[in-house]
Order: sequence, then C-alpha cells, then structure tokens
Amino acid sequence: MAEFVKLSPDTLKALREVNPMMMSYNVEFAEVTGGTFWKAYTPGQIAGTEEFKVEPSSDGIEAMYKDLMQVYPPIDLYNEKLRALAREFGPVWVRVSGTWATKTYYDFDGTTGGKAPEGYLNVLTKEQWIGVLDFVKAIGAKLIVSVANCPGLHSADEPWNPSEAEKLFGLSKEYGVPINAAEFTNEPNMMEDTGFPKGYTPADYRRDQDLFFTWLRENYPDCICVGPSTTGGDNLTFGKGDENGVGGIEQLAKQTCNCADLLEGTKQPLDVFSYHYYNGVSDRLASVMPNGHWQPEEATSEAYLDTAMKFTRTYVPMRDKYCPGAEIWVTESGDAGGGGDTWASTYLDVFRTLNELGGFAALTNGVIFHNTLASSDYGFLARQVFDPRPNYFAVLLWNRLMGTTVYDSGEPVREGAHVYVHSRKDGKDGAVYLIINNSTTETTTVELPKDAERYTLSAETLRAPVMLLNGKPLTLGENNALPELAPVAQAAGTVELAPATCTFLVV
Repeated sequence: MAEFVKLSPDTLKALREVNPMMMSYNVEFAEVTGGTFWKAYTPGQIAGTEEFKVEPSSDGIEAMYKDLMQVYPPIDLYNEKLRALAREFGPVWVRVSGTWATKTYYDFDGTTGGKAPEGYLNVLTKEQWIGVLDFVKAIGAKLIVSVANCPGLHSADEPWNPSEAEKLFGLSKEYGVPINAAEFTNEPNMMEDTGFPKGYTPADYRRDQDLFFTWLRENYPDCICVGPSTTGGDNLTFGKGDENGVGGIEQLAKQTCNCADLLEGTKQPLDVFSYHYYNGVSDRLASVMPNGHWQPEEATSEAYLDTAMKFTRTYVPMRDKYCPGAEIWVTESGDAGGGGDTWASTYLDVFRTLNELGGFAALTNGVIFHNTLASSDYGFLARQVFDPRPNYFAVLLWNRLMGTTVYDSGEPVREGAHVYVHSRKDGKDGAVYLIINNSTTETTTVELPKDAERYTLSAETLRAPVMLLNGKPLTLGENNALPELAPVAQAAGTVELAPATCTFLVV
C-alpha cells in the first residue's frame, strides 16, 4: 500500500544531540599488514547471476578457509586518491582492529624477517604502523585500536602483560599521533575463535581487561577505554535464524558468551560501551550457515532493516547498566560478517546503511564504524583501486547534510516511510529529512509545507554498482574529481518519491 507522509518542520521536538563523528569506519589490521582476507566475488556473483558456493567440511570452518580466503598485499595508505576521498567525509574515527589484530606481533625492530613468532598469526612492521599514523594525521582523524591477546603473548593461566601493547602505544606517542581510544580485544565473546589462548575463559578475559585498562589509565590517561566489543550472543539472532532462533554466529564459534560474562564484576569501568552489528553472514558463509544468511530479495524488507535497531535496543539497557551515561560505539557495522554479501558493493545496501544511521541516532548517541573503508565487498571504496561505491556517496551526503540535533519525525517506521530528521549541517535554521522508500513497488507521497532542496538517490537496478543522484550517475571525473553533489529545487506541495529511493529534503 502506498504511504503518505506529512512534514512539519516548524513543530519538531528535539530528541538529543549526537556525536558529530557518528559516521566513522574501520581499516582492518589485515589490510595494514597484508595477508589473508575474504575472497573477492566475481562480477557475476555481484550481479546476482552466479552463485558463491563452498562445500561444507566436516573439519569445520578452518578447513574451508582455502576456499573462502585469498592473500592480499598491504593497503597503500599513502595513496592520494584514497586520502582525498577519505578527507571528504570530514573528521572521523578510524578503527584499526579486527580478528587479525588479536594475533598480530609488532615487529618494530625488524627481527622476525616477516615470519610471525610462535603463537601469532601476522607481523606488523614499524613502517606499516607509521603508515597508519601518517594516514590518520593526513585526514584529521582520531585513532582507536585493539591489542594482541593470543598464545604468543601468554597462556590462559598467565595474566595478560603489556609488552606488545607498549610497543604500539609508545611508538604512536613518540611519533606525535597518539592512540585516542582502545578496546582490549576484538569480539571477545567468541573466545578461542577470535584468537585467545587455548582454554581461555570469560573469567580470564575479565582479569585481563582489568589489567589492560589499569595499565592504559596509568600510562596513557587520555586514551578512552572502550568495550566490550562483543558480537552476537545476548539473545540476538545473527541472521534470520531457524525455528529455534539460532543464527550464524552460534554455528561458527566453538564457544560464545554474553556481554554480562565479559563485564560482570570487572573493576575497571568503561568510558564507552561498544558492540558489533552485522545483519547476518555473507554469501561466502551461507553454504555452512544458512540460518545466518539473508537473500537479496529480503534486503529492503522491514525485518531486514530492523536488525540493526534490534541490536541497538538490546544493548542500550546494557550500556545503562555497565556504563551509564556513556556513548555507544558500534565498532564494526556492515551488512554481513564474512566480507559482505554479493550486493554489499551495490545500491541495494544503501537502504540498510542510511536506515542504520537514522535509526541509531533516533535511539541513542555514539559512533558507528562501518566495516570497512577499502577492504572486501562491504568497503566504501573498492580495494586497491579505491573507486567509490554507492555507500560512499550515501554517507558522504549524510555527513554533509545531517546536523547533530536529532528530532522526532512523528512518523512511525513502516514500509515505504522510514523518516528521520536532523538539524541542518550548515547551521542554518530549518531541518533535513531523510525519507527512505524501501518499497520496491509503491510510490510514497510527501506533503511538503515549504520550498526545499531535494537529493534523491536511486539506481537503474537494485544491484547496480553505480548510484544516481537526482537521475545523474555518481562516478569520479577527470583526475578522480568527485561529481557535483547538487540538489534540485523542490517547490512546496505534494512530492512523489518513487519506489526504492532514498531522499534528503533540506527545508
């Protein structure tokens, strides 16, 4: 059924102020060091004409990595195209972490010859880390990390020690680009599957997180303590789930635990509460975790788009319990764990991305770290060549238009009418409406009380790799120049928003 929306910009009620760097992103540790990461999809798989199929193995997910992964060189963080496109977002947080970070050895004196010591998986060189610091400085960002906590550093029976962390924090401070925030580890609720020592328990984690934050506050007191960086668990279904509510994460990990297992009884308080959100698992993992995977025809559905909001609604009370009054940081966010779905690099994922930003801000305050800037299919930019994907331009418009005051739209979320309202980023009087028409068949009618500027995002097909702004394709021009992100004038009165469009109205 077609929906009708009435805008009332002169009577809006403010809900909250939100972090001006709410839209931020990850640069995976595996990108920085180079090494294995998720296997690239073929053009046919991205277009939806070819299936990504992997035969399950009785030996578990580790035995299948040869079919799921490939080796990539380190990212070139000095690339001027990459830096220029990253700067366009404005000030952001850059998170350098991921599962690989838990198992990375910092070879800053160059003694390993590139071979990871026993108990580690990867090696980070001094030059590579300075590349990260130079990138963060060049784009005017702030830096958040997680640190090593693996068998190479200590056993489960031995307390964590700061010998590796001191290398990372010490070099960063000495270089003049300090680490501004830190999580102890990445996705600790998956225990051994995330790289912890064999036999590691939630009690061991609580002990070691306290040790890390104690050390951090004593030696780097300006660094923000963030945690617990959990993913799944907490009665959340990772994916669609089966009739028993079991989704992908439960099938992937040998052992999982809940947020309370990681935080209850800890002595060092958090400054910021963090969790990870993915709608489910990607096409790469669908063969072995079918309950965790969504089909592309579901990617504009109410159930699919509400998944991010379910995560937020679940973790807000936990934040209130363990870190009252703090921001929530979603330190990894994306359409699907396992490198993104086949449609992650197309227009089809823009609905989820913009809806997550609008819905999160309507519920709480914090930062969302999109995974990733330029790695795998969920990256804002294509790997190595750094061409912008539809999500890049969608969040670029968000950052340029949406201010930090969040208003109650007065419109319930429903198919065809996901309506979010913020102040104007330019500081002028008025408001900016984001109206997502996620219906693929029905037009949404908007009653506009005054003249406005309109930015409507669409595409020739839902899985198109190129998005349109007011009918014009968004692609880089000569010398990698950004296209003009210009509005069209919209007169007051009735506005028709076509099916499968996302529209910003600046009133």
